[in-house]
Amino acid sequence: MPKLVYADNAATARVLPQVLEAMLPYFGEEYANPSSLYPFAYKAKNAVEAAREKVAALLGATAREIYFTSCGSEADNWAIKGAVLASKKEKKHIITTAIEHHAVLHTCQYLEKKGVEVTYLGVDETGVISLDELKAAIRPETVLISVMFANNEIGSIQPIKEIGAIAREHGILFHTDAVQAAGHIPIDVAEMNIDLLALSGHKFGAPKGIGAMYIRKGVLIDPLIHGGGHERGRRAGTENVPYTVGLGVAAEIAMEKMPGEMERLSKLRDRLIEGALKLPYTFLTGPQENRLPGLASFCIEGIEGEALLLNLYNAGVCASSGSACSSGDLDPSHVLLAIGLPHHVAHGSLRLSLGEVNTEEDVDHILEALPQVVSKLRSMSPVWENGKPMWHLED
Repeated sequence: MPKLVYADNAATARVLPQVLEAMLPYFGEEYANPSSLYPFAYKAKNAVEAAREKVAALLGATAREIYFTSCGSEADNWAIKGAVLASKKEKKHIITTAIEHHAVLHTCQYLEKKGVEVTYLGVDETGVISLDELKAAIRPETVLISVMFANNEIGSIQPIKEIGAIAREHGILFHTDAVQAAGHIPIDVAEMNIDLLALSGHKFGAPKGIGAMYIRKGVLIDPLIHGGGHERGRRAGTENVPYTVGLGVAAEIAMEKMPGEMERLSKLRDRLIEGALKLPYTFLTGPQENRLPGLASFCIEGIEGEALLLNLYNAGVCASSGSACSSGDLDPSHVLLAIGLPHHVAHGSLRLSLGEVNTEEDVDHILEALPQVVSKLRSMSPVWENGKPMWHLED
């Protein structure tokens, strides 16, 4: 097996060594329940509150606006269902986009079955919504606008501040799924007019199984999980102290390193894009600019995404594809279809997402392996003839 380059950081990043070190005492000697009243529990409680301060600082929020969850999906569910349930409007309407993560799309689809109306905004070829279309979709019964901060497949960043201003002007709550953005690019919830925000720790150095929700002071949403009075009565369940501590440390490190990491990863990403686009019949998905620093995404015509991933792994590269195999049928990504790609092109998608583990040498390795794998797969492809896909034979 050749050297293994991990280029799937958008799926999950490694737990940072400093994060693991900070967590360990709370698996052992500091095992008290932070909700207990005796002094032995004070250290655990103080550790949770210190983490809350650090996550708040990452978002430009106050500590009392941060609530810990098990993951980003829980936070998305809570924001959307909680806003709908708390609304006093007789009819309820949500505006979201066609390229959201399934944590948002499936939640909206569930609510549609309960009588809530949902508008799914389209996007342009770079994956960005139209503000004019957003304004036109607003109705008297609209209770929530939910637009992701940055797309997990193609890296496009939405005009969040402008969306938030539109929502605020109309008295509508604005929720953003910031799972791919938090810890990687600057977020200021006050400046950006954000009411509700979801994040997930494992995308920026904390372990899987911990997330957070920002709820702007004064915003009332119903709880998703009922039980005890944890998280100031808004999210029941005994606090996961070690993971919460880890999230706080990861947030602190992300804040400190963000400017340098954004610059470094953007340069690596651009080298990766430049090199990959030298392959014929290969093109970038998402915008050239205004995309996540470490994310490069492509469609490579004439091959299937799954075969590409398996062969890249054999060549020492971990990557991901926007297509998913389900029940024997290969379905292209809803994101790629939403930006206007035909099915036969969307099947050949590739996402390479770089993180703190990656180096210049890693990019060199990817750019050496990728052309060899693509050439091999195209040589075996039934849709590849005379150096081009069959649908381009008349070019």
